[in-house]
Amino acid sequence: MNFKEELKEYTSYAEAVIKSYMPDVEGYQKTVLDAMNYSVNAGGKRLRPIILCASFRMFDGEGQVAEPFMAAIEMIHSYSLIHDDMPELDNDSLRRGMPTTHVRYGADQALLAGDGLLNLAYETALKSFDIARGVMRERCISAIRVLANNAGIYGMVGGQCLDVEADKRKRDLSQEEILFVYENKTAALIEAAFKIGAILAGAGDKEIELMEKAGSSLGIAFQLQDDILDVCGSEEELGKPIGSDERNGKKTYLSYLGLEKAKEEQERLSMEASGLIESLISEGNEAGEFLKELVEVLVNRKR
Repeated sequence: MNFKEELKEYTSYAEAVIKSYMPDVEGYQKTVLDAMNYSVNAGGKRLRPIILCASFRMFDGEGQVAEPFMAAIEMIHSYSLIHDDMPELDNDSLRRGMPTTHVRYGADQALLAGDGLLNLAYETALKSFDIARGVMRERCISAIRVLANNAGIYGMVGGQCLDVEADKRKRDLSQEEILFVYENKTAALIEAAFKIGAILAGAGDKEIELMEKAGSSLGIAFQLQDDILDVCGSEEELGKPIGSDERNGKKTYLSYLGLEKAKEEQERLSMEASGLIESLISEGNEAGEFLKELVEVLVNRKR
């Protein structure tokens, strides 16, 4: 099977899993439920659940225990996008070529939809205990800790905090501060996907540590590519306005490195992530080979 076919299968599987855990739009709270479903079903690469699944399979994980975590991590990603797009943060009107949630439903329901998805994510992750038995329950506890930590104040929210604070105070972030934002706001959740899959499959401590590092390197490279596309991409391909960083007077890594050096750093980090995965797999490890190629594709994407 070639990579495109494998990616299609992983994506279809992830879509089905996510859909199975999304709530029905009914009851007095149906407006917020509709907004939650709108955000999650708006498309996207399903990158985080796909990575989590591939990582799980890479270490010979079997069964359905990874599924609640696949859905949960996408819910957390979707909630963060809802809030990021709001006027108080990035103030974007398009996401994946569609009106952003606050444009479609209003800021009040968008805020609640983000809150709802965050809470639903943990309710969903906890459903892994309905599946897990024996030692697998201990792995689920470890996986939930990683999910909560990487999504919270010492992860994604912590990175968002510095990003928002700098915007509010009209202060340019230093190169070191920008890296902190990238490591947390973007990379932490990707890192969690690498790590959770390995934990649930029963990988050893050293293997989990290397997967964490691979996720971190990929996450930063992924954000660098976002910055590059914001300068060199097209609105048609991206499905959102380009040049938003420049319009908002926001410094990125490109501001310090320049376009060419940023591309070199992105390539270095992507090769590091790919090399770490390669060091953990033996010949014939299809999930590992898929994950390695996925890294290469993601950092060379055009949208």
